[in-house]
Amino acid sequence: MGVMPVKKLIITMSLPMMVSMLVQALYNVVDSIFVARLSENALTAVTLAFPLQNLMIAVGSGTGVGVNALLSRALGEKKFKRADKAANMALLLSFCNFLIFVVVGLFISGVFIRSQTADPEIAAMGTTYLKIVNGLSIGLMFQMMFERLLQSTGRTMQSMVSQMTGAIINIILDPIMIFGYFGLPAMGVAGAALATVIGQITAAVIGLVLNLRTNADIHFSIPGILTPDFTIIGKIYQVGVPSILMMSIGSLMTYMMNRILIVFSTTATAVFGVYFKLQSFFFMPVFGLNNGLIPVLAYNYGARKKDRISEALKFSFMLAVSIMLVGTLAFHLFPRQLLGFFNASEDMLALGVPALRIISLNFPLAACGIVMGSIFQAFSRSINSLIVSVCRQIVVLIPAAWLLAKTGSVVNVWWSFPISEVISLVISVVLFRKLYREIVSPM
Repeated sequence: MGVMPVKKLIITMSLPMMVSMLVQALYNVVDSIFVARLSENALTAVTLAFPLQNLMIAVGSGTGVGVNALLSRALGEKKFKRADKAANMALLLSFCNFLIFVVVGLFISGVFIRSQTADPEIAAMGTTYLKIVNGLSIGLMFQMMFERLLQSTGRTMQSMVSQMTGAIINIILDPIMIFGYFGLPAMGVAGAALATVIGQITAAVIGLVLNLRTNADIHFSIPGILTPDFTIIGKIYQVGVPSILMMSIGSLMTYMMNRILIVFSTTATAVFGVYFKLQSFFFMPVFGLNNGLIPVLAYNYGARKKDRISEALKFSFMLAVSIMLVGTLAFHLFPRQLLGFFNASEDMLALGVPALRIISLNFPLAACGIVMGSIFQAFSRSINSLIVSVCRQIVVLIPAAWLLAKTGSVVNVWWSFPISEVISLVISVVLFRKLYREIVSPM
């Protein structure tokens, strides 16, 4: 972390996560491809379930971000007991998060889906899907946390093994459980949900084994896990809560967009869901870069190494923008082919082609925002990321989409995405320059 050449370090830290997150994106897309083969209503149901599913991911991932930042900084400052406490609290918090979402799955799923649609078939499928992925979220919570612990200590290859194994199992099980092969009953949308949670539980078990066998920088103990350390928990959530809120805002945004779009048609909502699946092929690698960059920045912040921080940021900006430019080109050149993977009807193609082309204009801008967000998280200024996210997705995007929907053209609604990204980038630059001037420059 402190001596390897910076570019090599970032590639070493990020590449396994970028690959594993690409696989993660693949199995999310494969999920929807198989569900779309059932019907457009099934695809719409999974799209309507996404905001609550994403909230669950936000809580688990945000907690992991807090653990990641605290643990990496503790190791950079040679405070090994604090690192162990952070790791043990990570497991306790993961179990508590799981219990919360069991309750959410049992009692809120149906109300949540019915608030977005009056179609009984879509509501029934969406509720079934959510009850399974929330009620069996123990795999997701522990998978994310074990991977974060491996990432925090530089063991990104092991993290990749855990995530890829879970994703591959999901991909294999999807058609078997959705359509009923090898003697299994055809379970439809419920099969897609079960394939997902089985993959997550498998990945969590592998993550536990890899941490116990290969992660010598942290040490688990049963008393340590069962004895809450509220000081450590507070420090975890000092960084983690803004990250949770930031991702939760994404859930609120998708919920509101679903409600705006379904006024036009269920097809418009399905197009929005397909876009979210496809864009993950480009956003996930950049998020993988972000996950690899955060511990590098946090460690060198703790070690007071200004030059390495600056070099890491410059290289990451270049890499992230390059990835996103490829995404913009793909969405502009091959929109019909991309939508064709989801069994798109002519109506879906008519709505989807302009949607992909318009929304993808913001990809390079989003890349810059993600990299700037990494330094906010690494330096415990996650509130900055929260401010940017609120402005992008709530203050600008939803009002812009609502106003553009008043024109009566769903094509106009897609322009709300580039508009919000431009404004949020300006805010990101202002906050980034302030942080850099106050913390990095004086080092």
